[in-house]
Amino acid sequence: MGNYRVCLCFIRRFKMSKEEPPPEVKDAFIKYTGGTSANMTAEQLRSFLVEFQGDQTASLADAQRIVEHVLQRRHHVISKLTRHTLTLDDFYYYLFSMDLNPPVSDQVHQDMRAPLSHYYIYTSHNTYLTGNQLSSDSSDVPIINALKSGVRVVELDLWPNSEQDDIDVLHGRTLTTPVEFVRCLKSIKENAFIASPYPVIITLEDHLTPDLQAKAAENIKETFGDMLFFPEAEYLQEFPSPEELKYRIIISTKPPKEYLRSKNVKGETSFSDDETDDDDGVDTVCFYLDEVYNSIGLQSESESTESDDSDYESYATGVSEYKRLIAIHAGKPKGGLKEALKVGAAKVRRLSLSEKAVKKATKSHGMDVIRFTQTNMLRIYPKGTRVNSSNYKPQTAWLHGAQMVAFNMQGHGRSLSLMRGMFRSNGGCGYVKKPDFLLTVDPHGKVFDPNANLPVKKTMKVKIYMGVGWNLDFERSHFHLYSPPDFYTRIGIAGAPADEIIKKTDIKEETWSPVWNKEFSFPLTIPELALLRIEVYSYNISDKNVFGGQNCLPVPEVKPGIHAVPLFDRKGSKYSSVKLLMRFEFS
Repeated sequence: MGNYRVCLCFIRRFKMSKEEPPPEVKDAFIKYTGGTSANMTAEQLRSFLVEFQGDQTASLADAQRIVEHVLQRRHHVISKLTRHTLTLDDFYYYLFSMDLNPPVSDQVHQDMRAPLSHYYIYTSHNTYLTGNQLSSDSSDVPIINALKSGVRVVELDLWPNSEQDDIDVLHGRTLTTPVEFVRCLKSIKENAFIASPYPVIITLEDHLTPDLQAKAAENIKETFGDMLFFPEAEYLQEFPSPEELKYRIIISTKPPKEYLRSKNVKGETSFSDDETDDDDGVDTVCFYLDEVYNSIGLQSESESTESDDSDYESYATGVSEYKRLIAIHAGKPKGGLKEALKVGAAKVRRLSLSEKAVKKATKSHGMDVIRFTQTNMLRIYPKGTRVNSSNYKPQTAWLHGAQMVAFNMQGHGRSLSLMRGMFRSNGGCGYVKKPDFLLTVDPHGKVFDPNANLPVKKTMKVKIYMGVGWNLDFERSHFHLYSPPDFYTRIGIAGAPADEIIKKTDIKEETWSPVWNKEFSFPLTIPELALLRIEVYSYNISDKNVFGGQNCLPVPEVKPGIHAVPLFDRKGSKYSSVKLLMRFEFS
């Protein structure tokens, strides 16, 4: 029984509702036990797994393991004892177990032998920053955290240190503090393959002098050794596969020659591949430029001078090893976006666009973007005004085949929740195979048209039965000072524009264990890229509704049947006890 003091005068008492199996759980138990027994055998459980849950691979051994786990946890029964059946409460316990009955698989199951360009890759932006884009500390800690969460693309901005004899990592032309390049490399090596065996790509935004580029090459080779992937030829004609590149480190940046040749007629150098495409925060923070440049002894862009052929010869000699390390070449050809999106037969490459630029590109050249991403890499990064490390909706980029949708991992919010949801796919390995329709060309040479009106391809039915665990993970007064929560759930689809919708349940007043028993139907035109968004709030009539947890599930990965759905806090950490019981059906 829960106690809440009201107006400091008297105490209201509310019973903690007993969690009972929903009627459909009871019906399923009766059906698969034949209605003649109070217990479910392993054989009957296997039939339930195959027929009701749609798990065609479930074996009798799998069912027996589930029975043993449940009996050990609930009754401390060891396998030598004679009882090997489940009661209704045992069966309900199993269905509501987040580890025994999750909604998506934790195993890699997609074909990993296709070229890297055929996959969405879990990509971070300015991975070294601990907070905002203007004044936070640079550190290897967020790099470690990103890798441990499954991120496969790490971005480092390289600048000369204050003595100009070594390399720092920081967000240039801002007040962010530096971290040593070597320290970042060592942390990448130590943590690269904890979450996934598939390759880690390091994108370098290079602002180094030739001698420091040579030093960077030395640092990279010394740190990674045989882990480093060296392309056999200067340019790859096709990217290797994630399977071929297991436990390898890949370097991606602009070749040094292109940095010199990117100088414009005024003699202004555009150092980074990002900046040649759009701003990466440069315009937003230009007022810091002189102070930062003066403090580290560098020329500003407006003071840089044009190079001649002798400069380039010296430059090329000093950085030949650095250039040899680059497996994924970045850069933007001259001639504007149309030219940049041309697909060359001789080599594959990486192009970077800001979130603003990709919106323009997909509106005017949508099918060209898709054709480009069938063999080449497209990286999207947040616009420079996102100084608080917020993010953008990734759907447009994914719908056009962009592999590297770079996100600020330091913050939180719905966009980051969508990103995490996408990369729960394929066992959370950081590589998700793109849908076939983005990888094929029809007999007439045409590719998928993302602006076409498409018919409904699949309908997803979602039933949310109930939720539990808030009383274990939260203080009694967290949601309302004087009474239990009034929970409701927002549930919807993020994906193709025609598929996006949000619905919500009724409000269940004054209960820690809300029972909704509400079903929703979602018709989907592109189910391959749909994400199921789930958010729980406690209603507050006089103030802002109080957040109670969220999750985002990749629709193609969701298992049919009844499953336990864990909820996470705003920053993406899973609650210990809070979970929903839900059923998923597809037609």
